[in-house]
Amino acid sequence: MQGVSRTSLDEVIRRLDDILPSANTATLGHELFEVVALLEQEHSLRRWLADPAGSPDSKSALVSDLLEAKVSPATLLVANDVVRARWSASRDLVDAAEQAAVFATIAEHGSAQQLEGVEDELFRFGRIVAGQPELRVALTADGVPIEHKRTLVENLLSGKVGAATLALITEAATRPRGRTLEQGLDHFSQLVAERAKHYIAVVRTAVPMSEAQQSRLQAALTRTYGRDIHLNIEIAPEVVGGLSIRVGDEVIDGTIAGRIAEIRRRLAG
Repeated sequence: MQGVSRTSLDEVIRRLDDILPSANTATLGHELFEVVALLEQEHSLRRWLADPAGSPDSKSALVSDLLEAKVSPATLLVANDVVRARWSASRDLVDAAEQAAVFATIAEHGSAQQLEGVEDELFRFGRIVAGQPELRVALTADGVPIEHKRTLVENLLSGKVGAATLALITEAATRPRGRTLEQGLDHFSQLVAERAKHYIAVVRTAVPMSEAQQSRLQAALTRTYGRDIHLNIEIAPEVVGGLSIRVGDEVIDGTIAGRIAEIRRRLAG
């Protein structure tokens, strides 16, 4: 988000932080995801709520009428904060509600170390899905009922990951918002990292890295980006040698496979 939407998002999250200590955060996260689903489904409502010419009081009154009997007071407060704010685009309004939902879902994980645990669980599940095409199809195929996908995720992961991770994976699988499953997991991981005030570096390497090598790489990336870095290591024999590192949208490709591909592109050009 940029401009007025960025300012509005910061204010929504600031007010969310005031609410979290007294809220049932698991319920708040779940209900905010339901609000996101409603806004995704009702296009006219979303556009009207995001229209900068509309009255904030009118928007708040409508949302209160729609939600008051269905959600907790904390959820209603956050939803009202979202719709009263100014947004550059209707999608920004929904993205803000989604970010609030994620932050509420992970609120019980107060330390950076605990949040890293959520990131690791999301990353590992992404690797599992990538390695099991039949599972991926079961979780992403059109026409499969949401409840079936929800039950499948529950049966696969209950007791194996934390409640926050289970909630986020379920959301990514059942209501993707136009993202692939992998993109949804990555998006939620990035939001968790933002909450932990660090960046995620996805490192692809042909062979496992020692703890010393990981520490050196982590320190180098922290110096480069000026922010703490959390490493997600993926063993990928196809890279042949070297490392491929992705931090956000930036990719540093130092693999042999990457260099060969670059030579081939130059020759073809």
